[in-house]
Amino acid sequence: MTERLDWIDPTLREWDCTVLSSDPEGGIVLDRSAFYPGGGGQPPDHGVLLWEGVQTRIVDTRKGDDQYLIPAPGDPVPPPGTTVRGALDDERRSSLMRTHSGLHILCGAVFRDFGALVTGGNMQPGEARMDFNLPEVPAGFKQALEDAVNAEIVADRKIVARVLPREEALRIPTLVRTQDALPPLENPEIRVIDIVGLDVQADGGTHVASTAQVGRVEVVKVESKGRQNRRVRIRIAGPRS
Repeated sequence: MTERLDWIDPTLREWDCTVLSSDPEGGIVLDRSAFYPGGGGQPPDHGVLLWEGVQTRIVDTRKGDDQYLIPAPGDPVPPPGTTVRGALDDERRSSLMRTHSGLHILCGAVFRDFGALVTGGNMQPGEARMDFNLPEVPAGFKQALEDAVNAEIVADRKIVARVLPREEALRIPTLVRTQDALPPLENPEIRVIDIVGLDVQADGGTHVASTAQVGRVEVVKVESKGRQNRRVRIRIAGPRS
């Protein structure tokens, strides 16, 4: 199985590795990879593999029995056994990390202040949306929520990733903030993201090291999506500290 370097060090952007298997259509499997494969609303990373003076662009990832990196159509594919250097698109990954952490801050603030669970979400670099089971919102909700999120950013809370035994993780009362989802039952361990003092929940994505690194968050719009649901759209509007 591919070693998950993105979990070990989310700041890693280049590394050396070996191709375990490759196919122009099926994808490329590496022995170690920092490419986030996508999931939980966070899109997969883009980047390149450099080998023997050749460049292979990676434009997607397919998850199956392992992580399969999908090359750009027409690009050469390194054969099994080739030593390659992987390199991520830094701007895309860094923006996704800030956006993902911003969503967790939003989730923590809404749960703390309104007790609402998440019913859906999605993100792209620099912008995202999250849906909440929130039948009613008070007057001034949009601005109050933006102020609450940015107060947590200014507080510069640490963001810590931990992998816990499943039984230990499930004792965390706030582990699952989605209304209908549980971590996969077959996993003996669960990765947990802790925004210290605000939010602890199961999550497999990549994050910045502290809330201050997110930068200012703008709540762009609050929409009604049925009688019970409210959709909150955010944008990362300021530079990270």
